[in-house]
Amino acid sequence: MLRRRHIVPLAAFALLVTVAPVIAGPPLLCHPFDIGDARSLPWDGREWSQGQRDYNVANLVADTEAILTPTAPVIVRMETLRRAALYASLDSKAAAELLHALNARAAAAERTATSSPAGAMALFDAGYLTETYRQIAQLGRVAGLGTRGQTIAGVLGKADGKALMDRTIALRPDDGAIQFAAALVAASTDKTAYERHAAKAREGVSRDPLLARNIKQLT
Repeated sequence: MLRRRHIVPLAAFALLVTVAPVIAGPPLLCHPFDIGDARSLPWDGREWSQGQRDYNVANLVADTEAILTPTAPVIVRMETLRRAALYASLDSKAAAELLHALNARAAAAERTATSSPAGAMALFDAGYLTETYRQIAQLGRVAGLGTRGQTIAGVLGKADGKALMDRTIALRPDDGAIQFAAALVAASTDKTAYERHAAKAREGVSRDPLLARNIKQLT
């Protein structure tokens, strides 16, 4: 459940009314994921929407891709993409370049029909970033984001991240962390899918220490 200081007034979420009432606010954004000492993009840690003020977004694509290696844990990917999306919302060029880069990796994986961990994670990264962008776009001017929601909306268009997430799950159906991510994506739109993915995520807790540290977001 989100900390009180992260909860945005109810009127702000007309487009994000959650079907899982225990999750307050946009679940991909306003509750940072606990990644322990793992490497991610720099962040000041004081506010969910504010990174380091001196971070150079011109480096965003390279910095993000350097972290999203094939072996990076899913929860680390989720927190990295949360931070990357929020940084991207400050600059339309960076936002477009990041989305293009991750979509290109996903397209390359699909062209080779790979079921390798790298291929599955490329699909995941593109899908999860797209859905994170979508939540920023829906927030618009609320939650202290100013025009950042409009910036992302202009870049996102009608992109569909859920289809990429579904293909990731088909490749790795027993990965509890991917099911956790899918549950959070479904939380605001599909109660049945949310409950299905959440149940599978809980089954994977014993096999994934980082998932265990974050599963409370589904309780």
